[in-house]
Amino acid sequence: VQVHPGPPAVEFDNQHCGIYAGDKDSYSDFADVFDPIIQEYHGIKADARHTSDMDSTKLVGNVNPDAPVHSTRIRVGRSIDGFGLSPGITKDQRLGVEKLFSSACKKFPEDLAGEYYPLTGMDEEVRKQLVDDHFLFMSGDPNLKVAGMERDWPEGRGIFHNKEK
Repeated sequence: VQVHPGPPAVEFDNQHCGIYAGDKDSYSDFADVFDPIIQEYHGIKADARHTSDMDSTKLVGNVNPDAPVHSTRIRVGRSIDGFGLSPGITKDQRLGVEKLFSSACKKFPEDLAGEYYPLTGMDEEVRKQLVDDHFLFMSGDPNLKVAGMERDWPEGRGIFHNKEK
């Protein structure tokens, strides 16, 4: 469980919820704390179980073909087995995740192919262009700082986008 000065809901009075798990085991080790919060926040019952179905053909929606989506951003903050979650991840683990991700990006099929830009050592012109294009996230979010998620900034962090951005 996050053990820094205080979770966002304690540090900032404008937050709905503020608790972070340091690793996968936190959810079972501290289930008495996490379960009621998760159930209330997501409106689920105690016996609810997460299911995952990555079959994209099953996705349905109401996208109007006359107003197609031109761009979307996805911020991923999940885990890889064996690595801590954001508040509890070590610098070495974060660098390991970056290595795994940058390696995986090189294997994407052509329709997903793009480039991974590590923040550490990023060329200033590339950085400015990514900021100007509104792609690059910046440090400074007070919630992330209080939760310890900006330790060792910017090491082990980067941005990926496909060729079409």
